[in-house]
Amino acid sequence: MQLHLSTWPEVEAYLAKSKAIMIPIGSTEQHGPNGLLGTDALCPEIIGKRAGDEAGILVGPTFNVGQAQHHMAFTGTMTLRPSTMIAAMMDWGQSLVHHGFERIYWLNGHGGNINTINAAFSEMYHGISFDEAGGNRPPLRCMLRNWWELSGVMDVCKQLFPVGEGNHATPSEVSVTYFGYPEAVKRVEMTPKIAPSGPIFDAEDYRRRFPDGRIGSDPSQASVEAGEKIVAAAVKSVISDFRQFAAS
Repeated sequence: MQLHLSTWPEVEAYLAKSKAIMIPIGSTEQHGPNGLLGTDALCPEIIGKRAGDEAGILVGPTFNVGQAQHHMAFTGTMTLRPSTMIAAMMDWGQSLVHHGFERIYWLNGHGGNINTINAAFSEMYHGISFDEAGGNRPPLRCMLRNWWELSGVMDVCKQLFPVGEGNHATPSEVSVTYFGYPEAVKRVEMTPKIAPSGPIFDAEDYRRRFPDGRIGSDPSQASVEAGEKIVAAAVKSVISDFRQFAAS
């Protein structure tokens, strides 16, 4: 069940049964020569939609631009200031709380978002603790879950890609997007086949060290079939994880 494809009476009926909602959150940034710019937003969106359809979970619209400053030397990347992202998450959260939601499960697809997401949670809880009612008993609880950390998911990824998974523009994440959008499959020769690894310090430094955008990965291994296996494992796990959180 998707919020943006529901009517207000349908959402009201859902709230009579559950006060929890899932929000996919990610980034719009380069993912190497064959990965879609929306990969980090599309992965949680694809997983979240299937979990929602299977388990009747309400899934909100995807928060699809995040912290991607270090990718800005690659054309098409979009980014938010940390303060902007925190403010937007606050507004999303307050809107949902206004309607009666008490649990927001943020399914994240971008490691660079983690610090800012946690800071946004702190801002939300601060406002609740110091509102006029007081009492330090917040009606809202948020949870951050990175999709690749869901139980069993990395086991599947390691089985599929024992060599060349790497750190960015990975065959696993590209496979998930190819499963969701098979018409977007791109065959690109990788040179070198497995990209080098190492640190990055800013956007221009990133482009100099890793000119095609990959870090330690060989996403030419990505396939629709691999993506289907990864998504199946993630959907099973996220349903269980969400239900435990909703009941907490």
